[in-house]
Amino acid sequence: MQHQYIDRETGEVRSEKLYHDRMVRMLYSRYRENASLMCRALASRRMTHFLGFLNYQFRVGSYLTGSQRFAKELGIDVQECVEPPQALNTAKKWFQRQICYWETRPMPDDDATVVSPADARTLVGSLTNGSPIQVKNKFFSLNELLGGTASNWTASFDGGDFAVFRLTPDKYHYNHVPVSGIVRDIYTLEGSYHSCNPSAVVSIVTPYSKNKRVVTIIDTDVPGGTGVGLVAMIEVVALMIGGITQCYSDEKYDQPKDVTPGLFVRRGQPKSLYQPGSSTDVLLFEPRRIRFATDLVRNMSRPLESRFSQGFGQPLIETDVRVRSLIATSNPPDMKRTSLDSSSSKTQSLKVGTL
Repeated sequence: MQHQYIDRETGEVRSEKLYHDRMVRMLYSRYRENASLMCRALASRRMTHFLGFLNYQFRVGSYLTGSQRFAKELGIDVQECVEPPQALNTAKKWFQRQICYWETRPMPDDDATVVSPADARTLVGSLTNGSPIQVKNKFFSLNELLGGTASNWTASFDGGDFAVFRLTPDKYHYNHVPVSGIVRDIYTLEGSYHSCNPSAVVSIVTPYSKNKRVVTIIDTDVPGGTGVGLVAMIEVVALMIGGITQCYSDEKYDQPKDVTPGLFVRRGQPKSLYQPGSSTDVLLFEPRRIRFATDLVRNMSRPLESRFSQGFGQPLIETDVRVRSLIATSNPPDMKRTSLDSSSSKTQSLKVGTL
């Protein structure tokens, strides 16, 4: 079946070209005797590094694909790139391209808004039973996603809201900060490198909490912050993603620095870079702190063909969004938690550490 989504800029319905789709569907099919063994081998760290090198760094691979033709086939707008096209002479360089986001990706002026962390196809949901957008235990297990019993943060997001951002191979692969605030914690959780192809996602139970990922906890209830409570940003690797480089910049891409606890990060600024391939970002929000943009919620229930809808048995249509575009606003004060002071005190008392 097709996998359709909504282009937010134009409102058009589009069908996604799923790269290596036949191979992925074969490997992740539940009806093939050796699928599980093959999937484990494919999703291993060694294999994903090898495939990434072969496709994006090995010179023969670049020669066979042709970097300029490769960019054209993916529909990359060369006019928005920082570097000229002739400098982007390998597939890896195209994937790691920088763009003039300060010109081509405008951001809402309202400081109390949450923006998209990536050029991606997004779904939003709630972890609260009975919510109109309740999408629980489909893409991840909350406890597992944050690190299980070793994590200090699961209780903060229980019953909250989330957004999933799926980066396809043609996308700009820098992640940007969705909110302003102070980094309270950042840690890496080891795992697999499963594909982010929709067919693979629906074939694996809660895949995003099984892949290797980096969890960043941002406290926005601070001076200069966005004011939406704690926000967890989880960067999830996938097939042929070799890793995630933390490279936060306050101005354009200048003077990149590692993301560490205590660092104040500004909404819309570059935070990290995925290595070539496809990947996923997940944002978690505390209960009743944000309201998702109306169009993102409305689009999810459109009567279109989606492998997520078919696989999970409920309407789940993605919207293609641009990095730094609005995805949510802060709830009015009367809708927030009854005592922000007690919530803030709890945040300060939680241990900052690395899993």
